[in-house]
Amino acid sequence: MNALDLTVDLTRGTVTFPVRVQPRASRDEIAGVVGGAMKIRLCAPAVENRANQALVEFLAAVLKTPKSAVRIRSGERSRSKQVEILGVTRRQVEDLLQTEA
Repeated sequence: MNALDLTVDLTRGTVTFPVRVQPRASRDEIAGVVGGAMKIRLCAPAVENRANQALVEFLAAVLKTPKSAVRIRSGERSRSKQVEILGVTRRQVEDLLQTEA
């Protein structure tokens, strides 16, 4: 597994990490780590906020957490984003790279 810059805020119970999104992919999947960010391929296009919504739904599904627990902290109009997830552990996010990639 490549290094992924994960920030864990124990007081708020969140895990924050960088994501690199590739919209209009053939399927939704985690494609490893690129430049210290988790690369996620999404079928949704990057128009009308659809890729952001798909990212939130995808991460909520693979981490088995509610969509309301997943938040894009920065980069809503960029492929590079900071994602914050409430109620998951650092290990759960790291395990995504091993099982999905």
